[in-house]
Amino acid sequence: MELAHSLLLNEEALGQINEAKRPICIYEWLRFLDKVLAAAHKADVKEHQKKLVEQLNAQMHCSPGPPTRKLLGKCLANLYSVGDTYSLFETVNNCVDILKNKDDSPSYLPTRLAAVEILGAIHEKMGRMVGSSFIDTVQTLLKAMKNAESQGRCEIMLALEKILMGLGSAAASQHKDIYKVARGCLVDRSLVVRVAAAKCLTQLVNEAPFMYTSELDRVASLCFQAMDGSNYDVRCAVARLLGVTMAAPFTPKATTGKMKKPSLDDVFSVLSSGFLRGGSGFLKGGGGELLKGGEVRREVRVGVTQAHVVFVMTLGGPWLERNMSVFLTHILDLLASPKATPTHVDAVYSRKCVSFMLRAVLGKLLGEKAQIAAARELCQFVSKQMAVVDDASSKAESDGRGAADISNTQHSLVCALQELGSLLQSLQTCAAPLVTEANSSIIEPVISVLLHPSIAARLAAAWCLRCIAVALPSQMTPLIDRCADRMNTLKSSPEAVSGYSYALAALIGGVHQCQLGIPHSKGKLVFSIAEELLRTATQNSRMSMQRTQAGWLLLGALMTLGPPSVKPHVPRMLLLWRNAFPRSKQELEGEKARGDAFTWQVTLEGRAGALCAMRSFVAHCSELLTDDVTRRLMTPLECAMTMMAHIPSVIKSYGAHLKASAAMVRLRLYDILALLPPTAYEGSFNALLRELVAEFTLTDNPANTTTSLLRSMCHTDDTRILGSWLEETDHKSVEDQLQPNSASGSGALEHDPSSIYLRVDQTVAVPGPLPLGVAVIDASVALFGVVFPHVAQKHRLQMLEHFAECIRQAKSQRQQAVQMNIFTAVLSALKGLADNKGGLGGKEIIRQANELIMNALMNPNPILRCAAGEALGRMAQVVGDSAFIAQQAQNSFDKLKSARDAVSRTGHSLALGCLHRYVGGMGSGQHLNTSVSILLALAQDSSSPVVQAWALHALALISDSGGPMFRSYVEPSLSLVLQLSLTIPPAHTEVHQCLGKCLEALITTLGPELQGNSGAVATARTSCLVACAIMQDHPDSLVQTEAISCLQQLHLFAPRHVNLSSLVPNLCRNLGSTHLLLRRAAVACLRQLAQREAREVCEYAMTLVKDKDVKLKTGKDENAPEEVNITETGLEGVLFGMLDKEVDQKLRRDIHDTLLSMLQSLAADNLSHWLQLSRDVLTAATDTGGPPQPKTLQGRKDDKEDKEEDDDTAKFHAGGEAKTHPTVAPRWPTRMFATDCVRKIIQACEGNPTNFDLRKAKELKASNQTVDFLVLHLSELVRMTFIAATADNDQLRQYGLQAIQDVITKFAKVPEPEFPGHFIMEQYQAQVGAALRPAFTPDTPSDVTAMACEVCSTWIASGVFVDLNDLKRIQQLMVSSLAKLKRGKDAPSQLYSESASSMEKLAVLKAWAEVYVVAMTKQPQSKTPEEEPENDEGEPESLLTMVQPELPSLSKHWLAALKDYALLALPPEFSSQLPTEGGAFYSAEAVDSARPHYRRAWPPILYAAALWLNDGGFAHVAAEKDEDLGPLGAGMGGFDGSMLQKKKTPEEINSDRFHLILGISIEALCSPHASQPLETVSTCLHAMHKLLDAPWPRSQLVTDRAISIEVLNVLHRLLLTRDALPIQLAIMSVARQVILAAKEQLQDDKKQLDSKEEKADKLDAKATPVGEGGDSGDIVPGKSSVFAALEVCLCVLIRQIPALNPSMPAPAQLQNGGQRRGLGEEANQLVSAAVAIMADLPELCSPKGSVSVLPTILFLTTGVLRETSCQAGDARLPLPVSTALQSLKSLASSPLARDDACAAEWTRLLQSTLATILDFSSKQDGSGSGVQQVTTLLALAMLIMASPQQVTTAPNLQEQCIDVFKKAWLSDNPQLQLKCLQTLSSIFQADVVVATPYIHTMGPLVVERLQQASRNKPSTEMELATVLEALKLLETLVAMTEDHLRVHLVNLLVPILVSYLVDSSLLQSTGKLSRTLHEKALQNLLKIGPQYPAAFKSVITSAPDLKAKLEAAIRASQASKAASTKQSKAAQPAQPSIKLKMNFSNFTG
Repeated sequence: MELAHSLLLNEEALGQINEAKRPICIYEWLRFLDKVLAAAHKADVKEHQKKLVEQLNAQMHCSPGPPTRKLLGKCLANLYSVGDTYSLFETVNNCVDILKNKDDSPSYLPTRLAAVEILGAIHEKMGRMVGSSFIDTVQTLLKAMKNAESQGRCEIMLALEKILMGLGSAAASQHKDIYKVARGCLVDRSLVVRVAAAKCLTQLVNEAPFMYTSELDRVASLCFQAMDGSNYDVRCAVARLLGVTMAAPFTPKATTGKMKKPSLDDVFSVLSSGFLRGGSGFLKGGGGELLKGGEVRREVRVGVTQAHVVFVMTLGGPWLERNMSVFLTHILDLLASPKATPTHVDAVYSRKCVSFMLRAVLGKLLGEKAQIAAARELCQFVSKQMAVVDDASSKAESDGRGAADISNTQHSLVCALQELGSLLQSLQTCAAPLVTEANSSIIEPVISVLLHPSIAARLAAAWCLRCIAVALPSQMTPLIDRCADRMNTLKSSPEAVSGYSYALAALIGGVHQCQLGIPHSKGKLVFSIAEELLRTATQNSRMSMQRTQAGWLLLGALMTLGPPSVKPHVPRMLLLWRNAFPRSKQELEGEKARGDAFTWQVTLEGRAGALCAMRSFVAHCSELLTDDVTRRLMTPLECAMTMMAHIPSVIKSYGAHLKASAAMVRLRLYDILALLPPTAYEGSFNALLRELVAEFTLTDNPANTTTSLLRSMCHTDDTRILGSWLEETDHKSVEDQLQPNSASGSGALEHDPSSIYLRVDQTVAVPGPLPLGVAVIDASVALFGVVFPHVAQKHRLQMLEHFAECIRQAKSQRQQAVQMNIFTAVLSALKGLADNKGGLGGKEIIRQANELIMNALMNPNPILRCAAGEALGRMAQVVGDSAFIAQQAQNSFDKLKSARDAVSRTGHSLALGCLHRYVGGMGSGQHLNTSVSILLALAQDSSSPVVQAWALHALALISDSGGPMFRSYVEPSLSLVLQLSLTIPPAHTEVHQCLGKCLEALITTLGPELQGNSGAVATARTSCLVACAIMQDHPDSLVQTEAISCLQQLHLFAPRHVNLSSLVPNLCRNLGSTHLLLRRAAVACLRQLAQREAREVCEYAMTLVKDKDVKLKTGKDENAPEEVNITETGLEGVLFGMLDKEVDQKLRRDIHDTLLSMLQSLAADNLSHWLQLSRDVLTAATDTGGPPQPKTLQGRKDDKEDKEEDDDTAKFHAGGEAKTHPTVAPRWPTRMFATDCVRKIIQACEGNPTNFDLRKAKELKASNQTVDFLVLHLSELVRMTFIAATADNDQLRQYGLQAIQDVITKFAKVPEPEFPGHFIMEQYQAQVGAALRPAFTPDTPSDVTAMACEVCSTWIASGVFVDLNDLKRIQQLMVSSLAKLKRGKDAPSQLYSESASSMEKLAVLKAWAEVYVVAMTKQPQSKTPEEEPENDEGEPESLLTMVQPELPSLSKHWLAALKDYALLALPPEFSSQLPTEGGAFYSAEAVDSARPHYRRAWPPILYAAALWLNDGGFAHVAAEKDEDLGPLGAGMGGFDGSMLQKKKTPEEINSDRFHLILGISIEALCSPHASQPLETVSTCLHAMHKLLDAPWPRSQLVTDRAISIEVLNVLHRLLLTRDALPIQLAIMSVARQVILAAKEQLQDDKKQLDSKEEKADKLDAKATPVGEGGDSGDIVPGKSSVFAALEVCLCVLIRQIPALNPSMPAPAQLQNGGQRRGLGEEANQLVSAAVAIMADLPELCSPKGSVSVLPTILFLTTGVLRETSCQAGDARLPLPVSTALQSLKSLASSPLARDDACAAEWTRLLQSTLATILDFSSKQDGSGSGVQQVTTLLALAMLIMASPQQVTTAPNLQEQCIDVFKKAWLSDNPQLQLKCLQTLSSIFQADVVVATPYIHTMGPLVVERLQQASRNKPSTEMELATVLEALKLLETLVAMTEDHLRVHLVNLLVPILVSYLVDSSLLQSTGKLSRTLHEKALQNLLKIGPQYPAAFKSVITSAPDLKAKLEAAIRASQASKAASTKQSKAAQPAQPSIKLKMNFSNFTG
């Protein structure tokens, strides 16, 4: 249609299409028309309007389906709205005529319904433009109601609603008539008509005041009647009507005229009557039914409950705050009436309703401040109620009355206390004022309820206390102490023992929710109380029951503390459990013979309690459940199982009142057995199974009790046919009570007091254990599933036969109950078999089970049919036999073909689906064709919507499981889905839901194929999109949910075919839906879209801002009258707002993920927007309290306003109807998420360095205003993080501190361009200090203080400060934190666990350690280049002065913490070595929980300790004070003053400390999987380096050679696993220290040996060689530190220079060398370090040993020389080259080379080295692949000069060396010539024997070159330098020559020098180079004359011309000097005659 580019329908094309497909084409045309008309111009529309109207009117008569009718009306309305209205009345009259037509045939019905739809749409859109014709229209519609069927009545009601909406007050004349008709429809037998009527009347309330004045009571009565027999949709619609009607008189726009306005009391009275009586006595059966608590009343009660919520939501938060007391009193007083609580179950249901009202209103509508006020109101209510109880109790004592008053208060108290607990849990630490303010503390009123006579009230109070302690963890320990004290004080009061035991159990059970825990001693205290209660239980019969129950309850609660707290008590617990049960059958028999009813009751309660504690032990302490403990537990359990058989006779003897206690024992027994492995009690299977089967088959139970597990046993996909989706609504807690199962939704604490301490799901506000009868059956069913797979086959058959017999014998309702229980058990058993991979059994068992299932498949109860289908599928899975599957499928085929009743058809349809679901497409492929064809046929059975729904559901299951095999059935299935979507009435929502699921399954089957462009695929894709569009327009929210899921799947497989421009706005609208499932689906879809197309999603959402007609519903309920646009904050702002409203965890997670996906994609490009969002949330300090300043989250309108607005002003501006419905200020979880977003924004900006460069950012911003950078928003970041860090919520404070740390880390080094030498963070020192200060107060939780310490150290280490004064505030905080380390009397009181204390103390020590490390290691370069150097130099010192005063104590604490860590790091098998009393900073009980804290803290502490030891710690050990660290100081070992008490010498203490640091470092570096972070490895290496950077520690290292070898081995392994060059450099520095240690030890050994040799007799013994290798020279791997060091060096060299690898082929080596590029700076340092270490290794060996290692060292050194000298021809030598040359020199000059023991070998190896270098030189070619000639010359020079003579005087080597120098001298490279001369100069001065051949060869060549220079003067600087260097060389030879021969050399030198002199007349005009040579020659001549006068005179006199030239040059030189002296004197100013005594040069005027 879109390709047609025409508004008109192409009727010719339509005629050519198949009849079946025409409705789809028409629907698509209408969709296209609807989309085009919205954006069309009037002129375009007018052109085709007449024809268009004709075509649209014609469609009315073509039997349009519901979606088509809706679009038809919409298109006509839009057409008249955009175009002309000339034919409007004609269309209206046409529709009216259709309605007046008397044709009642079914074929005419669609036309009538289309006319109704069009009338409604036109009147809604056109409003008053329809003129007075609306009267005739309304009257026609009302008359049509009389004969209309249900669908017609529904549509007419909806049309009237639209007419009222469009006309408003203009339709006032028709209001009464509409009201009269709608009144009847409100109680229509058709539920969809009721919904439509309720919507119509709700709209009427807005226009007709009589609805909420004179007709108020009648409307209420009608609503109550409408709720009778209602479903969920009816209740929601009618509750909305009732709530809006009741609220209308109090709304600002209410107009009552002369009619009396009802008061608030009147409204509450009406609502109360509905809640208590269901209205004005209309209920079935009158009062009798009311007293029985029939279902009718429950439905009305639930509806009225929802109406209360709508009422308050409509009036808004400010109204609630003003009327808080009245409202709470009204709500809670509902429970005071006996009519609300006629039975216990009704009382529980009524409480659920009241709790729902309180939670929905107080929890969602109020901000945090208002919630605190509400909590105070609730406390006042509790106090008043308890005053009534006290009065009644005193009256009861005096005159025996008052019991009724007491019982009436309990339910109100329960609800008030539960809501108080919920408020506190949502507020968390924001609720601190409720506890800390003395006048209004909530604890006293709550504790007073613990003495209430009602168990329900006592349990509610206990739960409330638990909520208080969990919300405010600092109250946990005081509350436990308080309850324990009161329990001891009031131990003679039964209520006190019961109440305070509940409180203690609840508090202990809540400890796991408190991250910081409680002190270990509290567990011991509770155990002693429990043990005392059990011990004294028998002493007082009046207290026996309470003490027994309390004792076991406390023991059960104690188990929740986990293994560390329970382990010490296990032996005594086992003894208590054993004593609770008879030891033998004889004892059991003896029990039966004695005692009375009371004794038996106490006994049974005690045993139930013991079993409950046992269950808690097994559930929470599974680590302690060893085989031995299990065996000992089985003794009492077997006794309990034996006892169960005797209980019926006991009950018979002592009365039926023991049944409850006996049932409790069974429940506890089943619970614990389900947790234990079945093999532990397989000997008792027979007896146990008898009990279980009797339990759920109701053998001994006269009541028809059903299990609550059946729905959960069915597959989750089956919820759509069972209606279980109700559990996924906002009303779940009240809707549960209307479900058909026994006691559904009737959970209450009093049903099972042990639930007070059990762990509950976060989504559950209060635990709700089901009534005992149901709970026992549930437990028996669950245990049956565990045991069944382990039972023998014959017993399985017996049980199945017994099940069939039980079902046969039972009748009517009891049969249903028995069958439901049995099927739940069978499903449980089949699940157990599948989980255990077991089979069902033989053919007989299969037959019996199959018969059982087949009977249930045709049961009238849908849930039983569903269970039977599920059982059949699971059975097929377990049996795994294709023949069985085929038989079952064929059986269902036959039944479906023959059966006509809906029950059989639905059951067997599902059976087919379940068979395919559990055996898969492959297992059931042969039946696929038949299954699909049958189900497609059933899905078209329009006479039975139920059959259609079940068939479609089964088809979806088959499609899901069929995989590719289902592909050929996709097209017919899709065609069916489309056809049904267009024809099935909207009222059949379950069919539409199943259509949605079927469509989703079909999309999944098509999968990625949907991206294709083939005709079939394109058609299928279009069909999917059309079907989705139909479902999107469906009025039911669940169907819309399915549409979104389908589109989400489509987007997954074919993203480019999903139109986001329409999908995203639709999703945004659904965010305000009243249905949780729809909101969930919308957010889940947005989450998926945002992950890939975040930008597009945000842009399309912003289109809603421009469309003023498109609005979002703001409430959680559709109850709020106001609507709000998406503001400038866009979709992101809406999602942030939802976080304050939504409580569903999955929805919140999806919102978080969506926002984070958007942030990561968009934040870097739109910083201002995202920072604004976070700032708006964090700075929103306003609340709805007092006279509210209503605000709504929205962006700023103008950048100018942005600048002008004060930063401290929250950005929440007034919205449309904000006076009554202000936006709730963001709650703390939202603020926490916003803080996290700030951190994520910083991370997102890391990719662009400009975000952290202020100068560059300002420059770019100045040139382009549109760009933005994070550094420009630094003040905002600091402010936001400051707000979070100083919030009133501890979790938010932690997030804020983490964010501050991130800001410091990222911006600390950003310089301030305007103030060189300063950083931009300097200006925020005050904010950082102010943010940190509150975290160091005494009452701050440990985790917050720990985080603050981390921020302190980060701030100080950042180096932002200029001098120490800037750090004073932070320093004071750091010093104050040291108080946390105190012990004994000075220690702060312990509120939290020992683990929390460890965390805090270690955080303090870690922070100080980091500061000390910075103070000791910080380099001056850390500041910016512009900064003054003196500041930098002084900074580390000044920082050190801050730490210095605390160092004496800190060092002890550091060492103590390190010893703790070393012990805790031991493997589990060495746990016995841990001190029994704990360590310095951990207690023995908290070992496991303390380990993570030590793991985080030890690296900086280790480094700090090493630095301290290096800086004098070792030296001053004797002077250390004897300072005890407290009771845990024993764990310090030798690291504090306590060692002095143990008489350890300072040497021993230092040794211990040394080995501690070394051991921890080595242990960390030995991590096998490289799990340690790089920072930790680096820290360990630096610590080791510092530790060994002094002689004494090095001597300790080599005391045991194995240690040094192990250190080197660890370093080698570390090199292999860590590639980071800084790490490898640190490794080499440590290796250097180890080698240095070995050298020092060797020197000491030599000294000792020398002294011994002096004293010993040298005649008869030969000295043993010192060093590795000994006499043999063997270097043994694993026992040699030299070998280990070589491994380290080789590893470095091979990894950096792979060509050194000898195993590499020679060509590869050459190629590698030839192509080698220069190493980086760090790599050069690394190679140099390795070479330097190798040079020292021979010194560590004996003479023979040195010969073993020398070849390797020389090979690697020369290899490094070869490879690294290939780096680019820089004048400077690369660092590895210079190091290698030094190493060669060191090795050549080594004493070992001249040691007689190895001189020959050394000479040979050095000669080999020389030959190798010469060989490199010989391979030199133009390509640069060989060693550089300069390097060769230097290497040869080093060896020639340093080696023994015999090395270099070998003729062949000497000749080659000379040849190398000769070639270098004769080369064309001046630089090489110069280097050659410099090198020869050194050689010439060497030993005469060595130097002479070089002089003889090279001397003449040099003289020749000098003589040439006299003829050809140097033309370049390099040539000049060469000549001058040659002159120096010749002068050196002159100096070396003997006196009598010197004249010959002088005779050579002087003429050469004179020849360089220039004639004085030409001197001024000669070039610079010649003049320089002239001057140098003259200087040399003048120096030679006096130096060698005789020879000089001889030469000069013999050559007059030389003399004349020399004299002329001297005269010219003297004249030049005289002239320059005179000139300088003339230029000098005359000295003043008067000299000033003061220097005025600094004065600038």
